[in-house]
Amino acid sequence: MNKQTITIFILLLTGMLTGQNVQKSDKLFEDQTPMEIKLGYSNKDLNRNTDDSTFIITAMAYLHEGKWNEIEVNLRARGNFRRNQCYFPPVKMKIKKNEYSGTIFDGNKSMKLVLPCMIENENNDNILQEYIAYKIYERVSPFHFKTKRVNIEFTEPKGKNNKVFQLKGFLIEDDKRVAERHEGKVMERFIHPMAMQHLTSVQNAFFQFLLGNTDFSVAYQHNGKLLYINKEIIPLPYDFDMTGWVNPSYATVNTTLGINSVQDRKYRGFKRDQKYFDQVRAQFIESKTSLMEMVASYESEFSDPKEFDNMYKFMKDFYEVLEDDSKFEKTILEEARTK
Repeated sequence: MNKQTITIFILLLTGMLTGQNVQKSDKLFEDQTPMEIKLGYSNKDLNRNTDDSTFIITAMAYLHEGKWNEIEVNLRARGNFRRNQCYFPPVKMKIKKNEYSGTIFDGNKSMKLVLPCMIENENNDNILQEYIAYKIYERVSPFHFKTKRVNIEFTEPKGKNNKVFQLKGFLIEDDKRVAERHEGKVMERFIHPMAMQHLTSVQNAFFQFLLGNTDFSVAYQHNGKLLYINKEIIPLPYDFDMTGWVNPSYATVNTTLGINSVQDRKYRGFKRDQKYFDQVRAQFIESKTSLMEMVASYESEFSDPKEFDNMYKFMKDFYEVLEDDSKFEKTILEEARTK
């Protein structure tokens, strides 16, 4: 099977050539220029007084086509680890239809807002690194979340005064939007990974290996969702901050996997037919130049050049494994899980 045949085969299996439903919600994500927004609320209130069904209400100002507009948004803290450890907890945002109708947010009833974790020098660079991870997966699989960068003027009340932060962040579309784009639905139950579509599962596992991510479980939908499309179960990954790719100051290491750092890679995919490993390996190698050029295009946006350099080297190390038969055999094929 030649390279062109492999590429076409991959595209057909993952549905990239079958077309996708256009949705109103897509408009927000068409322009990848960061959107300027203004938000204000108490992080303490968000953490203490919100849960899966309880939200705080605040106004969000946003700049669109040269004009400032304002809509009402409902916010709650999300994520067990980050809401307990971070100064800025990640946010689930809901917008009522009468607020988003006719605006750039039309169709986006529910989204996630990813914010920096800590008040520290590399916080905005970490956000950029995680955003780039989402952009990589966009090129790996058609089954991915759309994202939109935002520059946030965040105002937090502190007693009689306000504290203002300039933050980078990004919005992530709701999983139901991804499912409907592919005429599928979101699955909420646990499924053994070997019951999932083989090719997209291997693509996801290679991608997680690229990031140095061990903080996920497709079986238990930890930092991932499942889509049911064309009678097949498709993994849909998200939340890539606790990875070697980002390497944040608050990262914790799962030493039970035999690693000592989040930058120690560990392949967490399952054993499948060799052809799927060969196909996905070829896909990543063929895409190497375009992927690395895309990552390099963000270099000037990093506040600390070392943060970019470490991330870029981490990607090169991934390709050193893929392009070396011996390393590929030992690090991926032999590490693939059987249970």
